[in-house]
Amino acid sequence: MKRSRLVLASLLSAVALSLAADPVAAQTSVSAELINGLNEKLLLVAIPITLLVEGILIYTVYRFKDADEAKPTKENRRLEITWTVATAIILLFVGVASYGVLANENISFEQDEQEIAPEEGDVVVHMEAFQWGWQASYPQEDTELASTAPTVVIPAGEDVYFNITSSDVLHAFHVPELGLKQDAMPGQSNVIKTVALEEGTYQGYCAEFCGVAHSQMYFEIQVVSQDEYQQFIAEQQGDGASSDLDADEDVVRAHDETLSQAPIRA
Repeated sequence: MKRSRLVLASLLSAVALSLAADPVAAQTSVSAELINGLNEKLLLVAIPITLLVEGILIYTVYRFKDADEAKPTKENRRLEITWTVATAIILLFVGVASYGVLANENISFEQDEQEIAPEEGDVVVHMEAFQWGWQASYPQEDTELASTAPTVVIPAGEDVYFNITSSDVLHAFHVPELGLKQDAMPGQSNVIKTVALEEGTYQGYCAEFCGVAHSQMYFEIQVVSQDEYQQFIAEQQGDGASSDLDADEDVVRAHDETLSQAPIRA
């Protein structure tokens, strides 16, 4: 009886500690907030289940370690009904919590059903992947960045739509700290939406192996204030950025006939 009480007390203490825990850091974007929030909810369910199962396992090993012969268990309908109902409740909670996140437009944007940038102040960024770099542009502002490893500037607190595509093979747009990831597919545009909450610079890269210089496919997302964003756009327009971009010397394209002789930089 004392052992059972000890196991139960430990389980309840772990649950209380998990419920009392606060997020360690501020969320960088609405997308990251939704994903991390779901992870925390699932963790609150997983910890008690893990402790309960491990507690029963340890108790069983200790309780029956000296048994010479295994005895058949008796049918216990109450126990079977209890764990069946408990499992159904847990799965229902996981399903409802997951659907609430996955159905959010900042996680799964339905570009065929939802309008892109419907409000004034919304920002659209076109990201086109190629072997091995990125071409970024702002269609609303008729501005294109001249670097193939661009620093994409977006305003904090505004809806931002990334239009992701590829000009050659499969790539993947990934910014882990902002909770953003989307496939870049030739001949197809995939849109993801988010709202950046924290100003700062976030590393992005291609998350789909796409060839010998895949490791060079880096870019940055810089989140700034609205005033700084407007200043950045004005500077880009003042520089007269051309839509005919020249690739950086460090970027090796797939159709380059000198591929076998070209140095690949790590």
